[in-house]
Amino acid sequence: MVENNQCNLTEDEADLYDRQIRLWGLDSQKRLRASTVLLIGLKGLGAEFCKNIVLAGIKSLTLLDDKDATKLDTFSQFLIPRDQIGTNRAEASLERAQRLNPMVNITVDKESVDNKPDEFFAQFNVVVATDCNLAQLLRINKICHNAKVKFFCADVFGFYGYSFADLQTHEYADEKIIMKNVAKTVESGNKKQKLEDLEMIRQPIKETVHYPTLQESLIVGNNITGLPPKSLANMVSFFLLKIVLKFRTEVGRNPEAASRVQDLETLKKLRDSVVTEMGINADSVSDQYFDNIFSQVSPACAIVGGELAQEVIKTVSQKGKPHNNFFFFNPVRNHGIVIKTGQ
Repeated sequence: MVENNQCNLTEDEADLYDRQIRLWGLDSQKRLRASTVLLIGLKGLGAEFCKNIVLAGIKSLTLLDDKDATKLDTFSQFLIPRDQIGTNRAEASLERAQRLNPMVNITVDKESVDNKPDEFFAQFNVVVATDCNLAQLLRINKICHNAKVKFFCADVFGFYGYSFADLQTHEYADEKIIMKNVAKTVESGNKKQKLEDLEMIRQPIKETVHYPTLQESLIVGNNITGLPPKSLANMVSFFLLKIVLKFRTEVGRNPEAASRVQDLETLKKLRDSVVTEMGINADSVSDQYFDNIFSQVSPACAIVGGELAQEVIKTVSQKGKPHNNFFFFNPVRNHGIVIKTGQ
């Protein structure tokens, strides 16, 4: 059964969200208006997601980031004024984020995510983690999974990007187009004749889908070696994700343009290690992929941030089928693709 997690809208809210209500319905907007979201990480991707989810009209958004804004952030993070460089990223983003929609309650938390107890994450309906290392992602996902909190993680590395969802057991309503026999009366002269015709109608269908955890999804079975070349090429972004997460674990930061030569060598060594563990050829992740893996590029942030917000909106509103479970944006192949891994 689709949950009835809703709140009533005021007249001002109904007027503000009129276009959205026409798009996905009043019940879905009420569910959005009752939802609480935690966003971890306020770099370029975090700013894009923040903008989209605030405009959608949720109840509250908590911005969590313990890092200070840098000059590099301002190239993709449009919520931070340039005169706020050197101050906390979340705090510097608050004013512009709040202007987007004064009806959403936005708060700032400057504490490290590592210092947060399990109970902190359990208070939200949705947790979105960006700019986190693998240990942090696995810990937060485990907490959310046990507490039945919807979990998303995402990141942008250069021109590449990904998002992941663990919605546990998720129920939603989807519209199916079905053909239905309808009786019509046709007048011909003085005679009336009944005819049967087919008519296409939209009918809401309730569906249930199950999601594996991030830890389960990062493990790819031995059948990866048997994939045809085209399917293996679609997995390149997945391989890159594993390499970047390993880089963060071992180096303690993201690849940086300032240390490009050194970081490229480290990435190639980690690539060799990852592909060996997975039993695939190193040529599957050629050196050219590492040329565009530094910093966060604004267009990639916009693409992944838009997709991420869309998936959170679908999840909270329970309208439409969410992605299950990885989304990857690959600039080399110029496409976004959904891949399900794990059981």
